[in-house]
Amino acid sequence: MSAASPPSAIFPERLRTAREYRGLTQGQLAERANLQPSAISHFETGARKPSFDNLRLLADTLDVTTDYLLGRVEEFKSLAGADKLHRHYENLQQEDRKFADELITLLASKAKSKDKK
Repeated sequence: MSAASPPSAIFPERLRTAREYRGLTQGQLAERANLQPSAISHFETGARKPSFDNLRLLADTLDVTTDYLLGRVEEFKSLAGADKLHRHYENLQQEDRKFADELITLLASKAKSKDKK
């Protein structure tokens, strides 16, 4: 799937890939996620889309992120970049946030100067 594909087009493929990687049948995944086997089949064929609750259940059961299932990242455990940083940033005190901002700005400048070479 291309990066421009909507999540609804990527989700069926990602769900199937994660399920097969974990060595589960559709029935086994359904049982572990407490869903109907037909629901898993419909999700994998694209005939139905999961609710937010079911998306989370599937991600938890398969030990992948919802970002992976929705095609926002390529790796099972990855989070989209801003989400990952934001989760940590919110826990910082104001002084540490300022330091983090300065560090990120410095690293971005360094990367930019490398790209110019």
